Amino acid sequence: MSTPRPATITPAPAGAPSLSRTTATAARVLRQLRHDPRTIALMILIPCVMLFLLRYVFDGSPRTFDTIGASLLGIFPLITMFLVTSIATLRERTSGTLERLLALPLGKGDLIAGYALAFGTLAIIQSALATGLAVWVLDLDVTGSPWLLLLVALLDALLGTALGLFVSAFAASEFQAVQFMPAVIFPQLLLCGLFAPRDTMHPVLETISDVLPMSYAVDGMNEVLTHTDMTAAFVRDALIVAGCALLVLGLGAATLRRRTA
Repeated sequence: MSTPRPATITPAPAGAPSLSRTTATAARVLRQLRHDPRTIALMILIPCVMLFLLRYVFDGSPRTFDTIGASLLGIFPLITMFLVTSIATLRERTSGTLERLLALPLGKGDLIAGYALAFGTLAIIQSALATGLAVWVLDLDVTGSPWLLLLVALLDALLGTALGLFVSAFAASEFQAVQFMPAVIFPQLLLCGLFAPRDTMHPVLETISDVLPMSYAVDGMNEVLTHTDMTAAFVRDALIVAGCALLVLGLGAATLRRRTA
């Protein structure tokens, strides 16, 4: 009589989405960030400091602050989250942490979603503080609801997180990660409509600006600045920014790979 073979437990396939694996990854990233107060301060406080300085740079012209303050309320979190996320993720790559994680039955989607969830949690805190400071302390005059400003600021911060996760796959050092900022952020900053209306630009530049997510972030903020109610244009802009963030996160999962055989 043959001895029955013991049952084996097959781990969940790496590609299968799992809430538990995603939240475990996010918790690990947050625990690491807790021991890096300088990074937390950079993510949470720098946008507030920049808005505070901007308000008093235009102390003699408060209308100027009202005009550009809402736009920068979305741009500052995007830039900050891009820098911090790209560098922090690159550290995990170069230290071998990602290498060890990818050897586990952990899906790439779970890993990217975990990082996005961790940094997104900080993005919520960052956006709430910056919006509260701008509206209730610095007296940013907006026609629409401050909650809509907060929504766009949060979406911008999540977009910066997604872009940071994506570009970290192409950098070999922290210096190289920072070098991606002129290539990824600066063109969007120049073409988003902050310095000149997009419809007054050269037609080629206007066409390019139409496919850049920061353009819709600025447009969404301007909708809140000038309309009392949520408009169809605002919904369109918010959905485009959110869709771009999800698309870039998907690209980040596709580029996630082991560096050694």
